[in-house]
Formats: sequence, structure tokens, C-alpha cells
Amino acid sequence: MLAALGARFLAGPRTIDDAYITFRYARNLLAGNGLVYNPGEWVLGTTTPLYTLLMAALGAIFGGVQAPFPEIAWSVNAGCDALACGTLILLGFRMKRPSSGYAAALIWAIAPMSVTFAIGGMETSLFILLMLATFYFHSSAQTSLAAASSALSILVRPDALLFVLPLYLERLRQLRWIPTGKSEPIPISWKEILSGFVPLAAWFSYAWLRYGSPLPHSITAKASAYQLPGDAAFIRLLQHYATPFLGHLTFGTPWIGVGLILFPALLLVAARRILRKDVSLWPLFAFPFIYFLAYAIANPLIFRWYLTPPLPLFMLGIFLGTANLAEDLKFPPLQIILPIAAAGMTLNGWVLHPDHGPDRPAPAMAYIQLELLYQLAAEELFPQLESGDVVAAGDIGALGYFTDAVILDTLGLISPQADDYYPLPAQDYVINFAIPADLILDENPDFLVALEVYGRRTFLQNEDFLSRYYQFETLPTDIYGSQGMLLYRAIPNRRP
Repeated sequence: MLAALGARFLAGPRTIDDAYITFRYARNLLAGNGLVYNPGEWVLGTTTPLYTLLMAALGAIFGGVQAPFPEIAWSVNAGCDALACGTLILLGFRMKRPSSGYAAALIWAIAPMSVTFAIGGMETSLFILLMLATFYFHSSAQTSLAAASSALSILVRPDALLFVLPLYLERLRQLRWIPTGKSEPIPISWKEILSGFVPLAAWFSYAWLRYGSPLPHSITAKASAYQLPGDAAFIRLLQHYATPFLGHLTFGTPWIGVGLILFPALLLVAARRILRKDVSLWPLFAFPFIYFLAYAIANPLIFRWYLTPPLPLFMLGIFLGTANLAEDLKFPPLQIILPIAAAGMTLNGWVLHPDHGPDRPAPAMAYIQLELLYQLAAEELFPQLESGDVVAAGDIGALGYFTDAVILDTLGLISPQADDYYPLPAQDYVINFAIPADLILDENPDFLVALEVYGRRTFLQNEDFLSRYYQFETLPTDIYGSQGMLLYRAIPNRRP
């Protein structure tokens, strides 16, 4: 737990673009505008309402609308990850394998997939803590606490349903509604029902009345705007599950083939042994596989933080399987050798001096060059902004947070009107996202800020756009193969 705190405080905040969206929702709530991104526009563009409300509550204590949200999130996430490590240890004790719990906790404390999103200000750390707590409460038959933490998990991220639904299914089995197993029924109480029902009912009722739906609009927007090969998520997940300790950084890409067999096999060894003694734990071992299948079938654009939730339980299962193997082989040192090797491989994912951002040791994957570029764009844009000006943008987090301007989100996370322009023809894409020229022409924003690659085959080839907007700045960058970040302003006497 101390290692988790130390790793995150050592790296310092390196805030991710999506976190800035959460912070702006929280700031608008504190300003009296409601839980909105643009004042007056009631669009649920955040998938993490509970984390947003937590940021707003802490922001009210530490500065109001001027609160340092990146630092608040960094501190909260460090604490959540420390508690998550403690929960992994408790799960190890529940399964009669304390050494496996300690090993998983130690690796999770320093894992780049854990640290990056904690220092990035994302809700991932709170989500992981609530997920592990739910499994721990379930394993120790604390049903009301399990119900409460599962409900809160859903309010942090909707994909919590991937572990909550299997737990609900197991709870039905425990009630003997599903007649399997020999254990005595565990009766349900009103406390358990209310613990799971009240938080969800309160939020869903509010969201339905205020936004028209509890489903975040960002989910449907991402599904329609991005263009991906049909197997993109499947391949990315295979690579991820084969390298939980980043072994490819040490042994090269052939290690992916080794890990793809070795690590799931160790998890299955652990599951087979433990479920013989306690079948109620099957959702814990099933979750990494359920998560894999769900995302592989849905095939969304895999953002890095999507890869994090199954890892702590996957790691715990690997070390549980190692302990069982060490026992069968009568070679106890194996329980020490693998965690030490895993820690060494994991540390290869850190750099002492990142090539951008704060000069502090951090995970190499804590990449914030795009966020820093949008901060620079905000500095260029801010002196020109007038009250009520609308800024269209391809990525809205940092730009919206630092300008506080009215934002037209060309992806559609907080601008539903963008949905009508997607999907675009395949030839309009250079990468997996492109900004429709017609969206800009029809909505007529005052400014447009976007990577060149987003418009190379769309608005940059449109004569109407080029006649109505002039480019006043280019910020050098080659991110995503782009030829700079482009800043455009509408020409007043040529607007419709």
C-alpha cells in the first residue's frame, strides 16, 4: 500500500484528456450551472457520474470553481489504489494463499496500467477499488456491503455490469433459485436489497428526468464515429492478456506467444483448485474472460484505460496458480521467483526522465503530449475568444477545460447534433476518426481546433469551408501522423 502511494506521488499528475471532461462537469456543477459540460446544454457526456460528483464535492472544499482538480484527482486515486492493494491482500487470505495476495498487490502498486490512469486523473482507480471490494465482500458473505459496492461500481463505470451481473447470478444460486451446489441458502434481506437498489434508483431517476436517459451519450457517439477493422479489439486484447507484466519489453514480441498460453493457464489452474472448495467464487475467475469476450465482440476503439479493469484479478489468479503449481511440484521458491521476475519486467515500463511533461519518473505509457498541445492551443485561442463564441474541436478535454468556451464536440460526446453526420464514407478516414465538413458548415462555430489528420480528407478538401474559415495558427506535431494542429477562425463577412 505504501508502494502504491509512493509510485503515484513520485510520478506526479499527468492528466489525460478525458479526465478534463470530468473536471469541467464538476466545475460547472460548482458554478451553479448543473451537471453539464456546456451551460444550458443538458447532455450526459460522462460515463462516470459518481466520480464526477466526488470531484465536485472535494472541489467545493478545496477552492470551488478554482479548485485544482488534477491534483485532487491524483491524490484521491493514490488513496484508492493503496486501498485496492490492501483488498488484493485480503482476497489472498480469503483463498488461503496470502503470498499470492501480497504478490498481486505489490505488482499492482507499480504497474504502469495502474499508475498511469491514477496520475492521469481518471476514474479507473475508484472503479478498481470498488470492484475488488465487491468481490471481497461477496467472498466473505457480507451481502449488503457487496450489494452497495456493486451499485456504486456501476455509477463509476457502466461496464461494471460485466462483473456485477455474474455476481447477481451467483447470488440467485445462493438463494437456491438456481438449484445447484450443496451449500445452505443465504437468505436475502431488505438491507441488502436497499443497499443495491437505492443508489442506482436515485441516479437513474435523476438522469432520466434531467437528460432523458441514464445512458451516457458518449457511448453511442463513440460507436458511430470511429471506424475500426472488425478484429481490432480482439487482437489488442490478446496482446494485453499475454503481457500483464509487460514481458515483451524484456524479451521482445515472441514473449506474447508464451504469455498467451502461460498466464491464462495459471489462472485456470487456480480456478480449478479453489472452486472445488468454494464454487461461489466463480465470478471472480470468470471476470477476466467475460471482459475479454464482451470487448472483443463489441469491438470499440480500445482506449488504454479500457484495458485496466481485468488486470488485478488476472494477476491474482496467475499468482494463485503459481502457488498451486509450486505446491504440486514441491518447489516453494517458485512462489517467490515469479513475483520477483514479474516486478522486474513491470519496472521496465517506467522511465526516469520522460521526454515531455514533468521531469519525474513515470510510466512510459503516461503519454500526455496531445494534452499539452491542446493546452498550448488554448493559450493561443483564449485572447481571441469573446463571450458566447463556439469552439469546435476533435478532442474536447484539455481545450474545453483551459478555455472554458462553449464547445462543439465533433465526435459527439457532448454534442448530439454530431451524430447525424456519422458514419462517414471509408475514404474520408486517414486514421480511425475524421471530422465531417458538413458538421462544421452547418453548425457554423466561431473557431475550429483539430489535428490535421482529422480533416485531411474532409474539411481541408472542402471549398466552402476554406472560403468561410481562415487558418491563423499551426502548432507543430506529428501525433497520429498529423501534419500539425490547425487553428481556424470564421471569416465574419463570409458566414451564412
